[in-house]
Amino acid sequence: MSKHSFNIARGARKQQPEGDASLGLTEAFAPIGAGDAPGQRGAADGDTSLGLTEAFAPVAASHGAHAAGFKYQGDTSEDYSDPVESLEPRDEPVFGDEVPAAAPVQNCGRHGKPEPVEHPHLKKSRRVRRVLVIIVALLAVLACALGYFAFQLWNESSRAMVQQTQAQQQSTDVGNLSQDNSGKDAASATTAKKTEVPNLVGVLGQTQDAAITALAHGATVTSSKDVNEEGNAVKKSVTVALTAEPADSRSGTPTVYLGLDADGKVIQAGYSAATASLGYGSLSFADAVKNEHIVEKTLREAGVNVADGSAKLPSDKTSYSTYASDGITLVKENCSFNGTVDINGAAHTWSSVLMYDYSTANASGNLADTVRIIYIYINA
Repeated sequence: MSKHSFNIARGARKQQPEGDASLGLTEAFAPIGAGDAPGQRGAADGDTSLGLTEAFAPVAASHGAHAAGFKYQGDTSEDYSDPVESLEPRDEPVFGDEVPAAAPVQNCGRHGKPEPVEHPHLKKSRRVRRVLVIIVALLAVLACALGYFAFQLWNESSRAMVQQTQAQQQSTDVGNLSQDNSGKDAASATTAKKTEVPNLVGVLGQTQDAAITALAHGATVTSSKDVNEEGNAVKKSVTVALTAEPADSRSGTPTVYLGLDADGKVIQAGYSAATASLGYGSLSFADAVKNEHIVEKTLREAGVNVADGSAKLPSDKTSYSTYASDGITLVKENCSFNGTVDINGAAHTWSSVLMYDYSTANASGNLADTVRIIYIYINA
């Protein structure tokens, strides 16, 4: 009870008449004498229960309290809580239960929405999708690379196959022609003979002018140069074109080569012409040498009497064959032959070169575009 309430009670007591038997506030809150035991007044009235006077026991003057004031003493019973203290706010849970802490409230503004909290499963799903996208992209790049390399491999294989097919077709065509013309004379070949081989033996020992006159067939000097080679008896080389003879579209006009010594005498005579002009058809290189004996026949027409079989090809074809970088496409076949022959009781050396060039034929795909030329020489 507050001090103000006690003052009101004291004022009311002064105004109460002594003879008033009704119970006033002073009686309800009368001080207990020193000789009275707590609860004695209530016991005299026959009330054995705990009264308000016991709850508001007087405070000794030594404590500095007002002489007629009371100090509130709370109920210390363990079975029941004090009614006044129970009304006061408590820091602890009422019944010992822990109250879960409230989740922090995010201040998003009056009209704003709270930021959504992402579920762990959504994060994991997004990571899985990202990994799958990367894997798919890598697989696509790998597939493109494999496709490119497969295309390049197929392209190279196709090119090699085409070249091999062309080479086989050339061999087949030449083989068929060689079988048809095997054992036949050059004059009866599929290609008609267009030119005659000049007599090279007849010009040996003559001067340049005399040799040109003997050659006839429109012999015309096209070039002349000195030769300065140690040990070589030829000192001057003269090239003579037989302009009266039909020219070949690929190898040109038949030509004679004269070698003069220091005295201006012919000690070497040579001749070149296309095999087609001499009446030899589209024969393979091996067939032209082995079966048609093109070298021996051309030498005999030039006045050099050699027997068939004098010109022999090496057993290894690669020794006279030239291939392209792929190792399959045949580019050229070139082989030289030589021997000795007796002319008028004197030994003479002869030589010959047969050359097939397939460069134009490979480019056009037509075997007829092959350049075939034969060279023959006789030395005094």
